[in-house]
Amino acid sequence: MSQSRSLRSLSWAPTISLSWMWGLGFFYSMHVVWTQGWSGFWVFALANAVGLAAFGCAFGHGRRDPETLFARLAPRFLPLFLLCQIGAVAITLFSVGAYVWPLILPDAQPGTGWALSALLVALACAVGHANTLRNLRFLHIAYLALALCAIATVFATMPASPGAAVVVDAPATLSIWSLLLPTLVGFALGPWGDLQQWQRAIEIRRSGSSTAIAYLGGAAIFLALLVANAWLSRMAGAHLLTGTDGALGAQGSVAARLATDGFTPAAAAFAAWVAIAAVSTIDSFYNATRWHLTQRLAGSLHPALAFVPPAAAASPFWVLALAVAAAGSMDALGLSQTAYMMPYATLLVGATLCLVAGCIAERPAAFDAVTVYLWGAAAALVFFVGYRESVPLLVPLSTAVALAGAALPLRRLFAERSRTALAPAASRSGADAGALRGALSQGGAAAAPHPSLVPDTVRPPVALSIANGQSMPAHGFDGQWFVMRITPTYDDTNSVGNVYFANYVRWVGKARELFFNACMPTFDLETTRYYVLTKSFQHDFRREVEEFEPVTVRIRIAGHNRKFVTLGHEIHSETHGLLGRGEQDLMFVDRESFKPLDIPVDIVRGFLPFWPSSRPGADIGETRKAG
Repeated sequence: MSQSRSLRSLSWAPTISLSWMWGLGFFYSMHVVWTQGWSGFWVFALANAVGLAAFGCAFGHGRRDPETLFARLAPRFLPLFLLCQIGAVAITLFSVGAYVWPLILPDAQPGTGWALSALLVALACAVGHANTLRNLRFLHIAYLALALCAIATVFATMPASPGAAVVVDAPATLSIWSLLLPTLVGFALGPWGDLQQWQRAIEIRRSGSSTAIAYLGGAAIFLALLVANAWLSRMAGAHLLTGTDGALGAQGSVAARLATDGFTPAAAAFAAWVAIAAVSTIDSFYNATRWHLTQRLAGSLHPALAFVPPAAAASPFWVLALAVAAAGSMDALGLSQTAYMMPYATLLVGATLCLVAGCIAERPAAFDAVTVYLWGAAAALVFFVGYRESVPLLVPLSTAVALAGAALPLRRLFAERSRTALAPAASRSGADAGALRGALSQGGAAAAPHPSLVPDTVRPPVALSIANGQSMPAHGFDGQWFVMRITPTYDDTNSVGNVYFANYVRWVGKARELFFNACMPTFDLETTRYYVLTKSFQHDFRREVEEFEPVTVRIRIAGHNRKFVTLGHEIHSETHGLLGRGEQDLMFVDRESFKPLDIPVDIVRGFLPFWPSSRPGADIGETRKAG
């Protein structure tokens, strides 16, 4: 590897370290060095740093591409990614508001602390909005240089701690042994659920740099910053706060010690270091969240996007609002920061493990998200009971419960991988299904399969739901497909004896009218404010049928934007298979002026139950059912 590539890779290390240096790591390093001593600190710090380095090294060779894996896995793990971002920002704002402003500015007016935190958020969002990740990388190099100067200033000007260091008698639930498993699991797995780290790994790989070198460098810087904070805390002496949960906390040791002599240069330098850590966390959150939501919504077919501009839907501000609300709730509860470690060691463990397993197996983990999160919620409650009732055994048991919740999906995933590896060759139908599954797993525009991906051997559904109370099951819905059965007669054939080509188009039109009637039975041409027009129609003929051969016409919503709805259709014969397929675009115009309109609201309401599903594999399931 050339020296220039190594240096280019290491230039990513500052932004990696600062984006992971959010409120939990920043202040917990000051706390744990008092409650668990240096041994507990090293367990926490090494689990954090090694987990960060391992994330980058996992993509250090050419075969495992983070961009491909993320595109394949991200749609199933969107709740995990957003919960982790909300937690990172919320804990950062809570920690700064609880352990810095009230201590370092004891004479400030009520609300000043929240105003200062809001100022940091506004500045960070402005930076994150105006810059690409590559620009943030260079800004964070400057941030790190300023942070090192601030830390050095605090070290040089820290007032001497009065008296000898005290020994903190922490409760058994906060001992190194009680928190060992939650710490190792929660912090080692943490980077996998962090959008900021995925965005960085993808961008590093795109730039031709090494993720392994970048993350090893970032982990080393991060570990050094944790050591610096712990050392500052020990120099300052123990300043213990007691939360409403009765837990002791030493997170405010440095701020409290510096405030004893007023707002000195040391206090200003420490406030600058806090501000740098908070801003680099939030600007990274803003940039990564907007990046991911923009990707997810770019090709989405969700009907709400017909009315909400994509830029608004992809804005990080609604995620930020949830984080601010969570921070306010945390502040109102008054619990110690240790309590807010709980989700990372319980609630999110199962989903994160399934994500990691999906990366290792290089395929989506076949898991039921609701079940995994319910196991995580059960684990969180076990932690809560043990933490509040001072039952030390329940604290590590809670993480074990969360791990157990991921055991079944992990076993299924690797069992499927083993069967795939042992299979000598895939059949044509299996290859087609795999191609379709691969297209669907990309999310976005690929969520609706192209007609060429649907096997020609698809048969019409056997049973149909009755539409609009019809007495004959000649038409109705089968999943998202509307299906109409007909039997051609001599009236439908031409002089040669096969069905006349124009009748296929007529049958699709008839199926479309029945589909509309099933979706909007109250639609009335006399009172409607708009007309539905056909903008274009396309059909690809495949095979011919003769009279008395049962035929099935299938039609569904294949896509839309703000103005047009695309309907896809297929025509099948029970004896000849696929006869043809195609699609048509519908537009909507004002009844009086004939000016084009956005998709009318009642069209969306009527079509909503049959809108293209965003569930991975939904169309595969329907195709299999139809077969």
